[in-house]
Amino acid sequence: MIVEKIVTNIEQMDKEEVAKRHKEKVYLESAHLVKRIQRVTTDHGTEIGIRLKEPRDLVAGDVLYLDDKNMIIIDVISDDLLIICPRSLNEMGTIAHQLGNRHLPAQFEGDEMLVQYDYLVEELLQNLQIPYKREDRKVKQAFRHIGHSHD
Repeated sequence: MIVEKIVTNIEQMDKEEVAKRHKEKVYLESAHLVKRIQRVTTDHGTEIGIRLKEPRDLVAGDVLYLDDKNMIIIDVISDDLLIICPRSLNEMGTIAHQLGNRHLPAQFEGDEMLVQYDYLVEELLQNLQIPYKREDRKVKQAFRHIGHSHD
């Protein structure tokens, strides 16, 4: 099977419609969510080629296949993350500036800043005394590097 477009996202579907279908999942590392062309295997052994026509990243919950009885869904493997919990706007500005200088991509969930684990960043957080925790967590989208040069 070759998938050329995403049918929908499971979060946009009616819960009863989702519940009545047999579900297979494709587990991807968050870094693979940016790949428009790849070969994957579901948790039930179904091989799928993904060749998206539109330039978009995959997102957790994307439905690759849907019929009356079955659906194939994208899920994401947990990442080793630093969850940064600044106590003030000053702390947020300080760490955002420091991470920006390193061109380190970040994501935000509520009041938390998520970055992929890096021992140097952990050391920086300790030195700046900014609260953080390290945990394995699923992210819905890939950590995307923004192209930039210092000309």
